[in-house]
Amino acid sequence: MAGSPQMTHPDGRVDLIDSSAIAGSRFYNPELAPVPVEGRHWNTYNYFALWMGMAHNIPSYTLTASLIALGMDWLQAFLTITLGNLIVLIPMLLNSHSGTKYGIPFPVFARAFYGVRGANLAALLRAFIACAWFGIQTWVGGEALFVIVGKLAGGGWINAAQVGGQPWTLWLCFGLFWVVQMLIIWRGMEAIRRFENWTAPLVSVGFLILLAYVVIKAGGFGPILSEPSKLGWGADFWQVFAPALMGMIAFWSTLSLNMPDFTRFGGSQKKQVTGQILGLPTTMSFIAIVAILTTSGAVSLYGEAIWDPAQLASRFDSPILVVIALIALVLATVSANLAANVVSPSYDFSNAFPKRITFAMGGLITGVIGILIQPWRLISDPSIYIFAWLGFYGGLLAAIAGVFVAGYWTISKTRLKLADLYKDGEGAYWFNAGWNWKAVFATVLAGLLAVGGAYGGPFPADGLIPFLKPLYDYSWVVGAVVGYVAYLLLSVNAKKTEEEASAADRTSRIDPAAVDG
Repeated sequence: MAGSPQMTHPDGRVDLIDSSAIAGSRFYNPELAPVPVEGRHWNTYNYFALWMGMAHNIPSYTLTASLIALGMDWLQAFLTITLGNLIVLIPMLLNSHSGTKYGIPFPVFARAFYGVRGANLAALLRAFIACAWFGIQTWVGGEALFVIVGKLAGGGWINAAQVGGQPWTLWLCFGLFWVVQMLIIWRGMEAIRRFENWTAPLVSVGFLILLAYVVIKAGGFGPILSEPSKLGWGADFWQVFAPALMGMIAFWSTLSLNMPDFTRFGGSQKKQVTGQILGLPTTMSFIAIVAILTTSGAVSLYGEAIWDPAQLASRFDSPILVVIALIALVLATVSANLAANVVSPSYDFSNAFPKRITFAMGGLITGVIGILIQPWRLISDPSIYIFAWLGFYGGLLAAIAGVFVAGYWTISKTRLKLADLYKDGEGAYWFNAGWNWKAVFATVLAGLLAVGGAYGGPFPADGLIPFLKPLYDYSWVVGAVVGYVAYLLLSVNAKKTEEEASAADRTSRIDPAAVDG
């Protein structure tokens, strides 16, 4: 297959001059192909709106509120979530660079390090986690819809006959919420961008209504801010802080991998970087403050930390307030779910079978798996939500992030051979039958050390592998650092071995007579 030359524009973005030479490859389809530079037009606001849409949703709220439920006071919870988001922003921006420079989505980017075939290991791991998140977001969105209709229809709706431990009306809302999202994703990425743009300014309304109601009922911020920490600042706090911080980081560790899915449309590196810096820390800090104050207020009002905003809203006296607040929360959840949990697996499943699975079909697969995972179980308990679910997958994805950063920034110096990412049986990224076993080994090693000691929730109290249990409290950091170091060492050693073999081969071909002469 003839090589397709690439062109670097003055701003550093790279284009394929001609893609016809790779268009017939089984690893190519139009949706996975590099976006031409003239098609990369997302601006700073688009990325800010994207993050506002992704961050302002019910699971973001429950993430922060769960820290109050675990015993932290408002200041401890706010510091934990803010620090977590500042940390995860670093690998997110590092991995975002490739999307804007080359116009490629996450699974194609992964081919540069895992191989054209091996990239499916990273892509499908990310995809299945996204499916679970899609299910979680759809469940809590359906629950909010259930409460809205219940306030209007009365007790018969809320107390309907149960199926599988839940009212059948709740299952109906879950199903309706699922269908609406599938219809939007079927229209493609441009429909998602437009949806994010117009919902972004609205998604804060529901949370502010919740906060205002609780503050007024509680008699101001005084009672809320005076709620003491049940953990103090001693050993009890630090024992919860480390795994909670890993959970905060893990919450967006999925996006830290697949942001190229969005930055491939970026008008420039400056636009995507500025939009993300303005978007992620600020929007998550805002939702953190709102969730902390609202949940602390609920403790003052009701004597318990109600970490589910739909359940909190259901206790309000005014049906009008409930409906307005929860409609805003439903819109926010649709916005977040489409961007954070459908776009990536749609590309990932398409990457597995480029000629058979389109972006829209990948979205449908995501939706079906999201139901099969039974998300209502994952979000049923704050300790399972943070320590088991977030902590475990965060460590696994951190291992992949470490490989990416080592490969793209340290080894490749951000230089990729764009056409070779799509070549079948040849090219720089074919490695060994399409697999780069150095990246696979580094990922397995880092993942084992990060989550091998998993404990709590469904895991044994002593940890899956007891001597690794202490590392599990730092799962994301362990996964990222070990993944980076292991891949770097393996790649450097392999390169050194190849150079030595090449030098020896050149020496063996020297004509002895010429040397004697």
